[in-house]
Amino acid sequence: MPSTPPQVPYKAPGTEYWQFVDINQRLYRDRILVLGNYINDEASNQLISILLYLRKEDASKPITLYCNFPGGALRPVMALYDTINECKKTGIEFTTLNMGLANGMGAFLCGAGTKGKRYALPNARYLLQRTGIDQGFRGQATDIALEVKSIKRQNDNLEGLLASMTGQPLGKLQKDMKRDFYLSSEEAVEYGICDHVLQPSGSQEGNGVGGGSFGDFGGGGGGV
Repeated sequence: MPSTPPQVPYKAPGTEYWQFVDINQRLYRDRILVLGNYINDEASNQLISILLYLRKEDASKPITLYCNFPGGALRPVMALYDTINECKKTGIEFTTLNMGLANGMGAFLCGAGTKGKRYALPNARYLLQRTGIDQGFRGQATDIALEVKSIKRQNDNLEGLLASMTGQPLGKLQKDMKRDFYLSSEEAVEYGICDHVLQPSGSQEGNGVGGGSFGDFGGGGGGV
């Protein structure tokens, strides 16, 4: 694997010259973001900056999120989630695609896409789980108790948001998330956190909900 992101040729609009740019930067220009690493404060801030720039550039054109990452810390992901919702208010639609594993807060972000535009590949998996303290915490017993209380309150809020995303009763969702709760792509459709399972071009298999093929996905941030 390359130690640095691959460079690809790019010709900026209005110029006559080609230049080599980071492949991720090239994808940003097509309003495509690839989420492949754990989302901490730094990663969240970078993604938020990109989303705000794309909203300023065009407040109606859709954005696509390709997801295959081991989740993220609760607070940074919630900041990213709130930014996505703010962008939606201007008319931006978010297409999400789970390409492999959406773990914890990753599954939450996949479910945060615009309903009807949340996709998964056939062998993708979702893992729904509550989160713990983002990092080690030390202090007096009363301070630790306050931190634990805060985390519990945020997890309760997360479960409420997931219930709204999926249409599942809150009590059932809370019961499911008492332990790690894995879903295949088709189970995720039934559960309500995903809308469509994509199939390779030419495949006749499917889960009965349609949604096109992987060969048709992407391009200009518009999704399928």
